[in-house]
Amino acid sequence: MAERQLEKALEREERPDRRPFSFDRPFFLGIHTFWLRAYDKVKPRFTACEPRGLTNMKKWAVWLCSLLLLLPLSACTNDGGQSEKPLQKVRLAEVTHSIFYAPQYVALAKGFFKEEGLDVELTTTWGGDKTMTTLLSGGADIALVGSETSIYVYSQGTDDPVINFAQLTQTDGTFLVSRKKIGHFTWEMLKGSTFLGQRKGGMPQMVGEFVLKKHGIDPHNDLHLIQNVDFANIANAFASGTGDFVQLFEPTASIFEQEGKGYIVASFGTESGRVPYTSYMAKRSYMNENKDVIEKFTRAIYKAQQWVESHSAAEIAKAIQPYFKDTDSAIIEKVVERYKSQGTYATDPILDEEEWNNLQTIMAEAGELPKRIDLNTLVDSSFAKKAMND
Repeated sequence: MAERQLEKALEREERPDRRPFSFDRPFFLGIHTFWLRAYDKVKPRFTACEPRGLTNMKKWAVWLCSLLLLLPLSACTNDGGQSEKPLQKVRLAEVTHSIFYAPQYVALAKGFFKEEGLDVELTTTWGGDKTMTTLLSGGADIALVGSETSIYVYSQGTDDPVINFAQLTQTDGTFLVSRKKIGHFTWEMLKGSTFLGQRKGGMPQMVGEFVLKKHGIDPHNDLHLIQNVDFANIANAFASGTGDFVQLFEPTASIFEQEGKGYIVASFGTESGRVPYTSYMAKRSYMNENKDVIEKFTRAIYKAQQWVESHSAAEIAKAIQPYFKDTDSAIIEKVVERYKSQGTYATDPILDEEEWNNLQTIMAEAGELPKRIDLNTLVDSSFAKKAMND
């Protein structure tokens, strides 16, 4: 009888790991059959002397033994596929794809977002203007972009401003690359040269001009400044022969150096000081409606920032390698070490007032600051503080 039940159960069984707990599952019936067969073997030895009715009692005992053996197993296997809640999707737009954002890729690679119940869909939108357009139009929930873009949007007038809630990088991430190898570089060498800069109004360009002025160079009179090349095409333009110097992000700068196409001679990050160079931001309406998402997202980023701070460049490079499959692991490690040594990666997500004011000073120097805006108007650090206290 039990064997026939087992056969029927096997015929209808499809996903044993997904079915709710039931004693008619093959695994349980198999255990029960084992006890019945054991009972049948010893039955002839004592059936002659056992009182009538004990047989049914022994069968009940078999069922009871099976149940006691299987209860611990059922506690482990009987989740019906319901123990894990579905992840909540978050659309993230990054302004560029760079090792400059290593903590973000660590958060993805190490599963910190998933630990918080988030399924982060990452898209590279190539440039601050395009990234902000994507965010404002509803094509993304959160954007990783320069904090200056939130100032531009607010200054144009809006009922739904973009709010900075977590900082990822705290220095500029670009490097000055020379076409020729220079033994001893000085900033004076840029005078009279052709400088292939970044897009006008963007953070890299403003920091570039700020640093040039710091070293007594007028970017509009002392050199030929090119700013009309699209962000995604700057590296290709330099490789094709445009410019004596170029301002590049990593890993492009190191790859050019490895291939003999250019040579890193200075860091704009070390020259410009701390600024909220790239931050996570979202529309105020989204943040009000999805406070739990912002909280979880910020907590995952903070975990990644702490992981990056406490691990070596080699370990970080290994973790983020899947996001830079076309880049040699030695290059990734070299770039990470360079950024770590100059304090580029923020160790916590808080954007403080000193950094905010320095950002606006740099924008004002470049003639791109519409008006000064108070920190609390466009920055909400409550999520960052909560993440650090959890």
